[in-house]
Amino acid sequence: MIKKRLRKPAQVLATASASGGEWIYSKTVKEHFFHPRNILLKEPKKGEFDAEGAVGNPACGDVMKMWIKVEPKTQRIKKLKWRSFGCATAIASTSMFSQMVTEYGGMTLEDALRLTPQDIMKRLGGLPPYKVHCSVLADQAFKSTIENYFQKFPEEAPAK
Repeated sequence: MIKKRLRKPAQVLATASASGGEWIYSKTVKEHFFHPRNILLKEPKKGEFDAEGAVGNPACGDVMKMWIKVEPKTQRIKKLKWRSFGCATAIASTSMFSQMVTEYGGMTLEDALRLTPQDIMKRLGGLPPYKVHCSVLADQAFKSTIENYFQKFPEEAPAK
């Protein structure tokens, strides 16, 4: 039996870059792709998170799932985990978003909802124009997760 050796994503990208292609992303994008923050590697335990959301299209290959744990008294996001099936830009963007939302003790839901894909791109050091749409996945997944949170905890929802 022949065993096929699979390469890790880092090896594939390094090979592609070494074969004449050029790495067109910032060092920050590269760092977040090769070492993603807050990624969830296995299914969460029941009750581990307060809410979850998902966006994407499996047919095109970009799918994003996100989970959050919120401190009810302060509405600060104590934990945000995610899982993505997508390109390097989608992975790096979501990793950066998760870092932004959870650093310094966690953002409030209100502040986190104000983040835009442009904020993510700025922290990443920019993205090529044809990859901007990938930064939107984290934002959309987060909004889906927050919608789920407010469905579960309507008393926490902002007054309309």
